[in-house]
Amino acid sequence: MIPPLDLTDLQDAARLLQGVTTRTPVEESTSLSAVAGVPVHLKCENLQRTGSFKLRGAYVRLSRLSPGEKARGVVAASAGNHAQGVALAARELGVSALVYMPRNAALPKLAATRGYGAQVRQEGATLAETLVAAQREAAATGRVLIPPFDHADVVAGQATLGLEILEQVPDVRTILVPTGGGGLLAGVAAAVHATGADVRVVGVQAEGAAAFPASLAAGHPVALTRMRTIADGIAVPAPGELTLGIVRAHVDAVLTVSEEQIARAMLLLAERAKLVVEPSGAAGVATLLDGAGGLEGPVVVVLSGGNVDPLVLQRILRHGLVAAGRYLRMKVRVPDEPGSLAGLLAVLATTGANVVSVQHDRTGTGLGLAEVLIGVELETKGTDHCDEVVARLHAEGYGVVFRSVG
Repeated sequence: MIPPLDLTDLQDAARLLQGVTTRTPVEESTSLSAVAGVPVHLKCENLQRTGSFKLRGAYVRLSRLSPGEKARGVVAASAGNHAQGVALAARELGVSALVYMPRNAALPKLAATRGYGAQVRQEGATLAETLVAAQREAAATGRVLIPPFDHADVVAGQATLGLEILEQVPDVRTILVPTGGGGLLAGVAAAVHATGADVRVVGVQAEGAAAFPASLAAGHPVALTRMRTIADGIAVPAPGELTLGIVRAHVDAVLTVSEEQIARAMLLLAERAKLVVEPSGAAGVATLLDGAGGLEGPVVVVLSGGNVDPLVLQRILRHGLVAAGRYLRMKVRVPDEPGSLAGLLAVLATTGANVVSVQHDRTGTGLGLAEVLIGVELETKGTDHCDEVVARLHAEGYGVVFRSVG
């Protein structure tokens, strides 16, 4: 049974968050609007305190604990965003917080959680194992377990983001929401339903961690047996009973996106919108890269978080360049004599392509005694530019024996 989440309850949650969370901005994206064919706005929750929307639900849940529960302290399990939200909420409310995180949790997320004042223990190879440790702690010590999504108070907190969107973009027709366990999706849908707004709410999951489609079809949570995605923030094996019920009642659709689409979305956001967004936070943008697919505009896309390890960001942005066809790998046969490499690089310089790496191979199969195979990796402006580079080399008499775009 879905508990009542009426407008009064959601407005009460919004009052609790005044002075605690930031009313994050909404920015119009001309680049995405051109791609989608409809006006597109970005709800920049990546600029929220702690770097994600999770503070909203965590703070509302902790605020509504009884004095006795607050005195016992809280415990949570998380790989990152929920951990930081609970830690900061607990600090603001003067509540002791213990957060369990997986042994492989990213160092920046560990440091941030500790920096907000929580005690951190690393246990478990997966988030599921970490959650078992947190549940065991709650049973042994009386600490209150703060769930990441499947609680009415948490959903009410996340719903405040939906209320802000409706106020900031009054004519919005579609809202795209990155989705893992469904707390944010359920919250935004609850806000739309409570206000009576005529707005479609659409969830977006990574293909490698999409638990909602099967769960919606079955009518109850169905756990995935395997997950694989760069979007770790929405890699949740199953929705909750509460969130699934709200989504079934009030969400229009749940879409999925590929890893390549997510990487391309992060690249576009970094290059064109000047926004750093984690993979899960870019999932909504990923749905628009090949057109809006019949989505009615204006569209608001929630950028749900910006907590990404810089090393991971570097790797994903490079993958985004590859997915966009902006890398060209070639092998070029040249005479093994002084000046051959310089001559090849001089020709490449005239094409406007950026040389990323160069390799020599003097022992490859089929090479003559006085030949060398030069492997070149280039950053280009796209697939058309790649064709221009190869054509120029052919025109200059070079033999390109291998090429790969992307």
